[in-house]
Amino acid sequence: MTRLLYSLCGADPERRFSPHAWKAVMALAHKGLDFDEAPTPFTSIRSIESGFSPTVPVLNDEGHLVRDSFAIALYLEEKYPDRPSLFNGDGGKALSRMVEGYTQTLIQAALVKIIVKDIHDILSPVDQRYFRTSREERLGVTLEDIESGHASELSAFGPKLEPMRHMLKHQPFIGGKSPLFADYILFGALQWARVASPKRILADDDPVQDWFNRCLDLHGARARQTSAAA
Repeated sequence: MTRLLYSLCGADPERRFSPHAWKAVMALAHKGLDFDEAPTPFTSIRSIESGFSPTVPVLNDEGHLVRDSFAIALYLEEKYPDRPSLFNGDGGKALSRMVEGYTQTLIQAALVKIIVKDIHDILSPVDQRYFRTSREERLGVTLEDIESGHASELSAFGPKLEPMRHMLKHQPFIGGKSPLFADYILFGALQWARVASPKRILADDDPVQDWFNRCLDLHGARARQTSAAA
């Protein structure tokens, strides 16, 4: 049986943009594991593996199902200990949980206010209806209202990455000399923006952009195979 990762896509199956699925893509590539990817639109997620999960990513590893990007990384670490480590021990797991909290509560929370309308626009009509209803209910305003304030949100975004800039003065990756799963967590958020939105999030001379480019080049430049939004 082929190893299969279910990810999220827009109307174009090649427009795979989920930040969480990208963590799993990079984790599998880090481990050097062959896998196929099944891009899935929002309204088809609940049909995956007989309703196994309401969200992606979902990994089917030769019949064994795992959902949630962090759970997938932990599973891969335990299942394939002879392959490159995603954590390098318990300290790396703790580091990854910290980066997960930082990314989800600060970085992704800010990015969604910048790119949410762009995400809507790359979806098929049926997914657009689902996305608009669910996101406007969650955020309490219309997508157009959020979009109207995106410029101020974008100008306020840069300082939120200052902890990364400080770290990058001392090492090329969050994991040190080479990446760990902690890198893929933040990378997933910025790849989400790169793939879903044409808005420029980082300046060319930003050290975080340099780090992001290094991540794009990892594992045979796997992440570059999905093009940036135009």
